[in-house]
Amino acid sequence: MWYWLFKFVFMGPLLSLLGRPKVEGLENVPQSGAVILASNHLAVADSFYKCLVVNRRITYLAKAEYFTGTGIKGRLTRWFYTSAGQVPIDRSDADAAQGALTTAERILGQGKVLGMYPEGTRSPDGRLYKGKTGLARLALQSQVPVIPVAMIGTDVVNPPGSKMWRFGRVQVKFGKPMDFSRFEGLAGNRFIERAVIDEVMYELMQMSGQEYVDLYAADVKEGKAEGALKPPTRLPEAAAG
Repeated sequence: MWYWLFKFVFMGPLLSLLGRPKVEGLENVPQSGAVILASNHLAVADSFYKCLVVNRRITYLAKAEYFTGTGIKGRLTRWFYTSAGQVPIDRSDADAAQGALTTAERILGQGKVLGMYPEGTRSPDGRLYKGKTGLARLALQSQVPVIPVAMIGTDVVNPPGSKMWRFGRVQVKFGKPMDFSRFEGLAGNRFIERAVIDEVMYELMQMSGQEYVDLYAADVKEGKAEGALKPPTRLPEAAAG
């Protein structure tokens, strides 16, 4: 119930006023059945605007920190994410990552819409970063379609690092469902999983118009990536049909 109240009463009207969202390709999202929405990640607002324009309820795997905060802010944050039906996950190590994958499979097994950000974190500079293979493994194991979703302009409405939202124009583009059934039975093969996620990132790059950076966004944020200040760029090679 709270999900729909947030969407239509508490937050939806304000989001529409601020971002005046323009939507393309919404017909590509099936009206029923499990599906993965794979999106680039520019701002916190990305999740809100996808929920606003998609007619079905979207479930996200939210980092556990959103559910463990203390004080008034922590309790409000926990209440918000819990009420909206979002699922906490631990992203601290490999075992935790496997747990997140299991949780995601359960959600898809229930025929739900799962929202994912293959970059793993928000872009530090507006460019599109290398995708992590967890989404690829999930798509191969669950055999559900993946729909690329390009978010444009959310970082203008909701500037990273700023508490103030602004007026702007948000675009949400839904691509055609991507079918990876040709790789059935190959989940766990790291070369296949890399090919699959590169194909997804290629579609996102084409749809969003972002420059692609062949580094993980998290490494750049933490200063771990060599040349992080001026990352090398290239186009990800899409998997062969």
